[in-house]
Order: sequence, then C-alpha cells, then structure tokens
Amino acid sequence: MAWAAAGLTAAATVAGGWLAPPDELQGDAQRLMYLHVPAAWVAYAAFTVVLAASGAYLIGGDLRWDRFARAAAELGVVLTAAAIGTGAIWGHLVWGTWWAWDPRLVSTALLLLAYAGYLALRRALAERRAARDGGDHRVARPAAVAGVAGFLLVPVVHFSVVWWRSLHQQATVLAPHRPPIDLRMATALLLAVAAATLAAFCLLLHRVRHLERRLAPEPSSSAAERTPAGVG
Repeated sequence: MAWAAAGLTAAATVAGGWLAPPDELQGDAQRLMYLHVPAAWVAYAAFTVVLAASGAYLIGGDLRWDRFARAAAELGVVLTAAAIGTGAIWGHLVWGTWWAWDPRLVSTALLLLAYAGYLALRRALAERRAARDGGDHRVARPAAVAGVAGFLLVPVVHFSVVWWRSLHQQATVLAPHRPPIDLRMATALLLAVAAATLAAFCLLLHRVRHLERRLAPEPSSSAAERTPAGVG
C-alpha cells in the first residue's frame, strides 16, 4: 500500500503540477487545490473512522476500536490543520487576505478545536486516572462519547457553503449539475485524493500497530528475577 500511495502521489504531482492547466481566473494559485481538497476530504474520512470506531467500542467494548478512534483523530487533526494552512495561502493569493470570517473557515477551525479537545481529553483522563490511553476502559468510554458527538460538526463544515453566504466556492466535482471543471483538472484532483486516502490509510494502520505494541505487556523474564545464591 505504501508503494501504491507513493506511485499515486508521483502521478498526482505530475498531473497537478504540469499536465493540468492553470485556472482561467485564479491562475497557478488554483494548483493549491490538489493539496487543499485532499487534506479536507481525508480529514472528513478520518473523523468518520473516529465516529465508527467509537460507536463500535460503545457497542462491543473492544479496546482495539478505541485505538483506531485515537489514531484516526490524530490523523484528522493534522489533516484539518493542513487544510486550514493551505486554504489560508490560497485565500491570500486569491482573496488578498490570510483569513476571512467565512462560515467554511470558522466551522473548520471549530472542527479542529473539537478534535484537538478530544485528544486533550484522552490525555487528561489517562493522567488523572493513572491509566494507559488506548488500553483502559476508564479513558475509552468518555472518549468514545466525545468522538461520536464531535462528528456533528463535520456536516456543518461540509454544508456551510450551502446554508450560509460564503466566499468559499461550492461543490464542483459533486455538484448536482455537470461539474464545470476541465477533465485534466478533475483527473489530477482524483489522483491527489486517491494518493492522500491510501497514504492516510497506511499511516492509520501503522499508528494502530504502534499503539498495540506499546500497550502490549512485556514478557516476564524468569532469569531476570532469579536471585543469586550466596557462598559460605
């Protein structure tokens, strides 16, 4: 999967950087779309994993689902921050400002704060209760409830450009009518989304495996516990 993600990333770089034409109005600044949109969409996917894994934990009580929720939240927070960062650069180039009190921007910032708070809650509970984050029900239960509740912000972010007046452009690829996008742009964007999705999935599995290894009990060594006998 890692090699496939690397290949898709290379293809997306070539397609987005050279093969796709610049936007008629925004020029080359539009190429930030091939970073901004995949980061935002895969962040949505990561928070969907948090929702699903948290629900699965609340139903079945398997702590492995809690570890998936934690790893996905970490990934989603990083990608949301990346989406805000690339969006700020894009906005500066096109709107002439780094930040605007736009519904999409404000709701995305709230989403970032919500899941950063989710991770902070996990850490605070682990420290207060002397528990292992990812390996203790005393942390997992309240964290799962917070993970389910936090997802309520995701549809607010996505539909904010429809519900309120916004500077942010509305859906293009998933527009109800024929998408007004050049085929080469669409191909580059789909390659970028596929590359980001596969890379994020690899990172998620790697992070969960790392958590499980760290939380696994160390095998006891009888030799280390052996007491040497005295002489005489």
